[in-house]
Amino acid sequence: MAEADSRRGAVLETASSLARAIRSRSLSAREAVAAAFESIDAVDGMLHAFCTLDRDAAFARADGIDAQLARGEAVGPLAGVPIAVKDLIATRGLRTTFGSPLYADFVPDESDVVVERLEAAGAIVVGKTNVSEFGYGPVGHNPLFPTSRNPWNPALTSGGSSAGTAAAVASGMVPFGLGSDGGGSIRIPAALCGVFGMKASWGRVPLYPGCRDERYPGASGWESLEHIGPLSRTVADAALALAVMAGPSPNDRHSIPAEAAAFRIAAPDALRGLRIAFSADLGFAAVDPDIRRLTTAAALRFADALGCSIEAVDPPLPDPQSAFEAIVALDTDRAGLRRIAEAQGYRFTGPLGRLLEGAWSADDFTAAIMARKGIANAMSRFMSRFDLLLTPTTSVAAFEADREGPDRIDGRPVPASAWTPFSSLANLTGQPAATVPAGFTRAGLPVGLQIMGRHLDDATVLSASAAFEQLLPWCDRRPPVAVGARFANA
Repeated sequence: MAEADSRRGAVLETASSLARAIRSRSLSAREAVAAAFESIDAVDGMLHAFCTLDRDAAFARADGIDAQLARGEAVGPLAGVPIAVKDLIATRGLRTTFGSPLYADFVPDESDVVVERLEAAGAIVVGKTNVSEFGYGPVGHNPLFPTSRNPWNPALTSGGSSAGTAAAVASGMVPFGLGSDGGGSIRIPAALCGVFGMKASWGRVPLYPGCRDERYPGASGWESLEHIGPLSRTVADAALALAVMAGPSPNDRHSIPAEAAAFRIAAPDALRGLRIAFSADLGFAAVDPDIRRLTTAAALRFADALGCSIEAVDPPLPDPQSAFEAIVALDTDRAGLRRIAEAQGYRFTGPLGRLLEGAWSADDFTAAIMARKGIANAMSRFMSRFDLLLTPTTSVAAFEADREGPDRIDGRPVPASAWTPFSSLANLTGQPAATVPAGFTRAGLPVGLQIMGRHLDDATVLSASAAFEQLLPWCDRRPPVAVGARFANA
């Protein structure tokens, strides 16, 4: 019995090793799913990562995979791997609320294409993870469910809007999960929770019905900015998930053809001679001194260890925040949201409330579109000189839960949005971008280093992330609230 318990406790380490164990039948898919639910039951009461669980369906899928293997049939590369899906991503037959009371009982009639592809590869959805309302905000609270919390300190935010997925992966409830990223919503929580997260180049991973289905105001926004991608404990797991999800879909007119090498991880020696730019603040951002110190040291160590040239340089860009906010407003079905809110007597607050109350004009939107073109062109010229741009992922480490952001950064009063100045750039340009754990603050909180590549050069971003993972391993370091760790306040 002890041997079985030990085996079950270790199965959620990585998706890749778990899938191998299930294919070899040294572990069953049912055992893997049981371990996931045992982990959720053990720690999610403190973290509130999940908002909906799907136990019966998950065990039924696991039993089906075990039966296939018993018959000697081939199974997919993720067969039996339990995963979490962000509650902005549609799952047929499983409640999907988008973090809003307006959709509290909504059950989609179709799954997002990425969920279909992961399930076709054998992955098993164990539940939906918490988000900010419709994803409008880089934190993890909404009016419908308890606030998601950070496994490194449950008094603090796990970031957002893929808040629950980051907390679930960091604490070991599942080996990887899905997030979405319209302005950093994969990378921000991954950085605050100390895991890997990546959005590929725009169009590589198709979206539908999310962002594309006009029937669902709120869920139909962010069309020109949104990406879906993985949060995982290892870079290899993210590459595996991306390879499964990527490729064109007839339902997404923005999706692009698959490339076999897009998510292939090269050996570190292949990165020798890369030209790297590093910017600690993009020339305009307020950055906490701990974040600046740790990310600067990480960038220099990375370049030195791999034999890359590095230059401290800021891209010639203005602060993109105002253009980004206008593009979000332009992508949002504001009339539709007002209509369904009025029908239910509901009033939006927070970032979404401010967006809907804004007096946007056509000139605001055309100015933002022109600014976006200028940003994309400036970054294209800048990246012709460099293979990668490294920055902090966020300006601060995790702060108190239920807040939108810190009041001050490095002693300077700042607006609530000031702590995420680095991430929206890659959404405006469509470039691939990832975050890797780069160390811990003096208070013991994780810090992320953002790695941004040239448009469509996803492989270099993944390869650089994997090389950094070898240089500064993070997978074995566990937060206080985690499966197999000493539970805080337990």
